[in-house]
Amino acid sequence: MSQARPSLRLAFMGTPDFAVPVLRALAGAGHEIAAVYSQPPRPAGRGHKSRPSPVQALAEDRGWPPRTPTSLKSPEEHAAFAALGLDAAVVVAYGLILPKEILTAPRLGCLNVHASLLPRWRGAAPIQRAILAGDAETGVTVMQMDAGLDTGPMLLSQAVPIAAETTASSLHDTLADVGARLILEALQGLDAGTLSARPQPGEGVTYAAKLSKAEGGLDWRLPAIELERQVRAFTPWPGASARIGAGTVKILAAEVLANNDGCEPGTVLGPDLTVACGEGALRLTRVQRPGKSPLAAADFLRGFALPEGTRLALPSGDS
Repeated sequence: MSQARPSLRLAFMGTPDFAVPVLRALAGAGHEIAAVYSQPPRPAGRGHKSRPSPVQALAEDRGWPPRTPTSLKSPEEHAAFAALGLDAAVVVAYGLILPKEILTAPRLGCLNVHASLLPRWRGAAPIQRAILAGDAETGVTVMQMDAGLDTGPMLLSQAVPIAAETTASSLHDTLADVGARLILEALQGLDAGTLSARPQPGEGVTYAAKLSKAEGGLDWRLPAIELERQVRAFTPWPGASARIGAGTVKILAAEVLANNDGCEPGTVLGPDLTVACGEGALRLTRVQRPGKSPLAAADFLRGFALPEGTRLALPSGDS
């Protein structure tokens, strides 16, 4: 008869949707959730009403005590965290810096679930940066946290391929599920003494800078292959966009063509919403005007004349 896994007393620290499957998995495995930390509610939506984060919403639904401090630097926060008497803290895209007093309080330390194969893509936006760079794979790493930015020693990792059709949205969901499985294995091994952390390699370090809304604009002077990655990497946010006519149109899907007919970047080629790029061309296959439903390119063009030879504007405003 197999022996039941011991239940650990945990704090969970996370904020966005990516963290939710991990929290669900910890609870489903029978671990005690002593407290849930999340970023404070922020204005969202058209009405700019204050909304709890996805993690806080789940905590409130399950009856776990949610804590939403704006900082963890005060002695009062250190004392409150230490008083929880934790075996470990699990951190997933929390968004606040953890001081030494927090990192060292749990018996097994603080474990972070990070959406990359460290040391590649440390930082805020590893999923999107991996797609933008054309990486063939990414993954999830569970590490023991230290004072650096995603620099702690690694406990477990698992690779995930990035296919030609992979978007940031689909990769987000896949990696969240992988992280939920890995953290259970890491906690069990660490508690049993059968798993030890190993330092991150000194080579191959890259940083995944935070995304900005301005990055979404398509610059037709770039190679088509880079723009197509941009479309996939920025789904759903900030969204890839192009200036078409007097407005901005969101580009939801596109495909790369090898030939740009020697035309200047931004030139519309033929009747199927194909645009010349710095190298090759990009066929826009699914688009969305502001406030409207997504449309296939053919449906979009029925209500929006875009003659062959039209020059689309660049994000900088150059023609």
